Amino acid sequence: MAYSDFQEFLSRLDAAGELKRIKEPVDPYLEITEIADRVMKMPGGGPALLFENPKNSSFPVAINIYGSRKRMSMALGVNDFEEIATELAAMLKPEVPSGIVSATREFLPKLSTLLKMPPRHDSGPGRCQEVVQLGDEVNLDEIPVLHCWPDDGGRYITLPLVFTNDPLTGKRNVGMYRIQVYDQNTTGMHWQMHKTGAEHARISGAQKRKIEVAVVLGGDPALTYAATAPLPPGIDEMLFAGFLRKKPVHLVKAKTVDIEVPADAEFVIEGFVDPTESRLEGPFGDHTGYYSLADMYPVLHVTAVTRRKQPVYPCTIVGQPPMEDGWLGKATERIFLPLLKLTLPEVVDMHLPVEGVFHNIALISIKKRYPGHAFKVMHALWGLGQAMFTKMIFVFDDDVNVQNVQECLWRLGNNIDPERDMCLVRGPIDVLDHASRSLGFGSKVGFDCTRKLPAEGFGREWPDVIKMSDDVKTRVDAMWSRLGIN
Repeated sequence: MAYSDFQEFLSRLDAAGELKRIKEPVDPYLEITEIADRVMKMPGGGPALLFENPKNSSFPVAINIYGSRKRMSMALGVNDFEEIATELAAMLKPEVPSGIVSATREFLPKLSTLLKMPPRHDSGPGRCQEVVQLGDEVNLDEIPVLHCWPDDGGRYITLPLVFTNDPLTGKRNVGMYRIQVYDQNTTGMHWQMHKTGAEHARISGAQKRKIEVAVVLGGDPALTYAATAPLPPGIDEMLFAGFLRKKPVHLVKAKTVDIEVPADAEFVIEGFVDPTESRLEGPFGDHTGYYSLADMYPVLHVTAVTRRKQPVYPCTIVGQPPMEDGWLGKATERIFLPLLKLTLPEVVDMHLPVEGVFHNIALISIKKRYPGHAFKVMHALWGLGQAMFTKMIFVFDDDVNVQNVQECLWRLGNNIDPERDMCLVRGPIDVLDHASRSLGFGSKVGFDCTRKLPAEGFGREWPDVIKMSDDVKTRVDAMWSRLGIN
């Protein structure tokens, strides 16, 4: 189910009892963060929050809108985001139909879905351009951008969809990179060295050209999720958003840059980055739970701000987990599992614990078939897109429920001989990893937590797991209600 815009999604949350409206004036400087942090750490993630009267701004602030499994699923228009994984798996099925009738029955529904995906290009102005501020009229201080944590370098836009076009091919990329507001018309642009936005800037720098940028806030929440998704190279995020919402994304031409933007966005910030210019950005209280250190990053010079007449400012905060972004990560884990299995069919399941902040810990179960199979999976994961940042990989047998961290800790404690079962490598590391030996480069480790085979140097008999016999369990089940044990 597609939403017409961000505010329709908020209305749906309100009707479902998932939104708490706060009329009390609250300061975007630290106060909203403290309230939101307490709510995000409630059992189940707490409600979404709409601050209707933020201090020093006339625009309401929405936060924690993705902060539960239910709301994350609602954002993607499904009862549960596992449904999207099932649909994606069905579309990726490589089975060859047995005949024309079978081919028609199998292919036409997939073709119908595919035809709905590409974005549409509207000629007229969109709702995101009901109010247009150009040049000296631009004033980012009107937007209630949060100063999230006490030692942050300033105020940060935290849910931006950053649109750039490849200078060589013209192909669009949409990423999510934090944006520090320096003043009324200048911001930082924290696109990290491994990200596509940074690559576009490098190409522009080689051409001695500035790169145009559009920063979009709001729209159908499927668009925001698509900007965070680890899509394969060359897949358009707006195409993927169309797949999620089963309806094309409508785009309009921005006012001062040659970029198309979602017509139903709340705000659009247009501008350019000079690849030769940089400025100190940070510190920033990050999703690792630590402040990421200040460093030199590109500068965005704002040429226009367009918005709806009565917009809502969408934002989030990150910090020590659990936080709202944990549910964005969980959705990615489930939705992209079928794509992972396409490359690694031996994978049964994957779990990225929220305490591992997406890239520190991965728990993987596999159907083990041969000696060294777990190590093969580790190296394959380190060669796949953003999975290259995974600092610790633990590989288990297929009978282990990797969603159960307690079971995983028990299994790895029993199944590992550290010298034999550890694989230590060096390579790219997330630039937010403060423990690595240098920025973006460090070590990673994998652990083989599977049952060992003789060819793996295990010469003894592998013991059985303790289990009660089924007949005894059945007898005790029958008498349980009579035992008086609560």
